[in-house]
Amino acid sequence: MTQIKRNAALVAVTAVALGMVTPLAVAVEQAPALDWKKCAGSTLDARQQCATLEVPMDYNRPDGKKIEIAVSRIPSERTEGRRGALFLIPGGPGGSSLNDPSGKGQKLPQEVRDAYDLIGFAPRGLAPSTSVSCDLQHSDLALTKSRPWPAPDGSVAENMATAQRMSDACARNGGELIRHISTKNNARDLDRLRAALGERKVSAWGVSYGTYVGAAYAEMFPHRTDRFVLDSNDNPDPVRAERSWLQIYEVGVEDNFPEFAKWASAPGNPDRLAGTATEVRALFLRLAARLDREPIPWPGANPEELNGNVLRQTMLDSLYDTDNYPTLAKLMLAAQQGTVPPAPAAPPEPVLQNGAAVGAGTICNDAAWPRDAAVYEKGVAESRAKYPLTAGMPRNAMMCAAWPYRPRETPVRITDRGPSNILLVQNERDVATPVSGALKLREALGRRAVMVTVNSTGHGSYLRNGNACGDETVSRFLATGQRPAADTYCR
Repeated sequence: MTQIKRNAALVAVTAVALGMVTPLAVAVEQAPALDWKKCAGSTLDARQQCATLEVPMDYNRPDGKKIEIAVSRIPSERTEGRRGALFLIPGGPGGSSLNDPSGKGQKLPQEVRDAYDLIGFAPRGLAPSTSVSCDLQHSDLALTKSRPWPAPDGSVAENMATAQRMSDACARNGGELIRHISTKNNARDLDRLRAALGERKVSAWGVSYGTYVGAAYAEMFPHRTDRFVLDSNDNPDPVRAERSWLQIYEVGVEDNFPEFAKWASAPGNPDRLAGTATEVRALFLRLAARLDREPIPWPGANPEELNGNVLRQTMLDSLYDTDNYPTLAKLMLAAQQGTVPPAPAAPPEPVLQNGAAVGAGTICNDAAWPRDAAVYEKGVAESRAKYPLTAGMPRNAMMCAAWPYRPRETPVRITDRGPSNILLVQNERDVATPVSGALKLREALGRRAVMVTVNSTGHGSYLRNGNACGDETVSRFLATGQRPAADTYCR
């Protein structure tokens, strides 16, 4: 051990003994430097570099088994005036930002790219980081299984059976790693990355689930945060955790379907469905009910039929982005004629398996879900009556209802303790992270945050929908640190 390392170890031990820091924090501060190399892949920016970060699989055993986190960067475009590192925190859970320095990072204005190294990563469990898979049945990779749409009559019995089958597969095939995938561990990995980069503080742009990771980081390591942008914000409910995200689809769909219906009833639209928005809604509900009774074969799709829940899932997917409205409209037009379009393309099965395992591990390890079918039966019935478009799915049982492991930690509780350096940006109409949930995060952060609400539709706000007011507000904050004095609305 070098003298520098001996001194660092002595300082660390002393700090723990005095109660100044926790053993977890010491483990983070001892992160090794990164060995940057050229990234593989011809579509990436030539400046993007890649490296591997070694982290403990279990932070309660920092000297135990290690896993690898794949990371990437494009260095600041100016050495003078460089502020630090900007973490690009992906959505999901199960999303990656490894290619984002070459992708959405290049949409950032020049003054932001000058100020920061853009940092991407594949979260723990997600390839090319040390990866995990549950080896689920092919049919269980369908979104109509992972999003727990109930039976046409509202029964949850099949959902409970699916939850048991999928959880058994994860217990059988997921190995030890799947037990250590969680939001808190994602935040710890980011702090280890901060230390490996040699940064005292970091800035971040987290999107969707990335807002929960970013908020968790700001809660767990408040004095390591510089300028944090949380974009399309999750409800941070500390008890229900991801269950609240699923349930909020009820409101998200009701916020967004009227926008689709206006588009789908507009004169001159080649995919026009009806003469009025009210008629579009009625048509959708009738068509979904008919497909519940009389599915249409759909070779090559998963499942290989267009049933009511496949139509509902297509609706949900299409409301994420107004550019996807034609996908839903064309499917409805075809179904009215008893036909189907070509089966939608899907990622390779290993990619689906990996993403499903990371998503399941995170959602099920973050907080315990009820195991009693009666809880879901009651919730589904109430939801179906009040929110017919989503047919009870948002209150139904995901695989976490049968997850074989209890959470190792309590969910992170977001509070107002820490520096006031967070900017929330939020579309007014967002199917996955509605403004009603974002307001819960805003409330939890208190004086630490300011929120910019943007008069836009879709999932993802900053640099996504051409709202100059919202984009300029976020860019100014990242480049200069200047935030609005109070919560702001961008028309």
